Amino acid sequence: MTDIGVMRTDFEKDPSIKIRKVEMIPLHIPFATPFQIATARESSRDFLEVLILRLHTDQGIVGIGETQAWRRQGSAELLANLMHSIKTRFEPLLIGRSPFDINAIMYDLNATLYNSLYAQAAIGDALYDLVGKSLNVPVHALLGGKCRDRVRVGAVLSMKPNVEELVEAAQAFHDRGFRHFGLKIGIDSAADLRNAQALREAFGEDIVLRVDANAMMNFDAAVTLLRKLEPFDIDVAEQPIAIWDVDGLAALARAVAMPIMADESVSTDHSLLDIIRQRAATVVQTKTAKNGGIHYIRRLWHLAEAAGMRIYPGNHPSTSVATSAVAQMCAASPTPVMEGVFAVGVSGALADDIVENPIRPVDGEVPVPDGPGLGVTLDEEKLAKYRVEF
Repeated sequence: MTDIGVMRTDFEKDPSIKIRKVEMIPLHIPFATPFQIATARESSRDFLEVLILRLHTDQGIVGIGETQAWRRQGSAELLANLMHSIKTRFEPLLIGRSPFDINAIMYDLNATLYNSLYAQAAIGDALYDLVGKSLNVPVHALLGGKCRDRVRVGAVLSMKPNVEELVEAAQAFHDRGFRHFGLKIGIDSAADLRNAQALREAFGEDIVLRVDANAMMNFDAAVTLLRKLEPFDIDVAEQPIAIWDVDGLAALARAVAMPIMADESVSTDHSLLDIIRQRAATVVQTKTAKNGGIHYIRRLWHLAEAAGMRIYPGNHPSTSVATSAVAQMCAASPTPVMEGVFAVGVSGALADDIVENPIRPVDGEVPVPDGPGLGVTLDEEKLAKYRVEF
């Protein structure tokens, strides 16, 4: 329980609390089975590169946050790079500061290293965790209060060697209560069509089916494939084309019947504003690491709501730490959010977790942790088991 420490029982800011140490824990956590996305130059991934950050205070309270080195379009991060940025650029801005000064701290971090959202995510979420523990309240209380106890989530269907294995994987999720599926596409269009058809035939209207090309298709191929997929009642097509081609994304949205989701194209609020202005998508996906954690993602959600967009709460595959961060935001949202894939790691993509009280989906829903801060406690044995050195 070392990452909880002493906790206050009132709801008053303690101006004396100060950050005294920044600790980083790089991890390689194995996937349950090799994880495949539509990245042309990469085969499947065998493990997830995670960075856990702990902010220690002079009062013994410790805040935790998570980010990942998840390389694909829009991210070139390495664990070593993340650690170097935090150590050399951010740590001097954190030592001696009050964790309650979240807005000022995050502003200073971004001013020092602009758009370093993957690194900032772990720090910002650790600050929220720290403040929640200091006040003995969950993070959702800091975000305006809880509007729901559980959040329905979706399952990611990683690419499989054949359609039979894909349907088998979907059936396993279905048996656990999942009804929303994200199908990876973008490498083999013929296989994509077979997979979509097989899933619709196997489950009928009992599931919501979405597709995700991870920004790896060109415009012509995307138009052709999405039009062929339309008979299979696809709820939304996620980021079919390159992140920089917002004009193309807007043209694609006009060319096909199914809604378009922007993911890799959205990093900051400025990029989301561009998507909104061009009506390039009607759905936006956010992710803890990609979008900088709770502090920045809440701004994106407010913009999306104002623009009438659906919000798809996502994550790179992650442990219960980042999963809880998104669950806390979903709990505090007074308006509906989609059945996102923010729990893909704890839903079975990862072979293990690193907390004493893992978040486990039940009947396709994630319970919102109610403990102080993020409500999860790091498992020291698991940290030692999966830690890597640089």
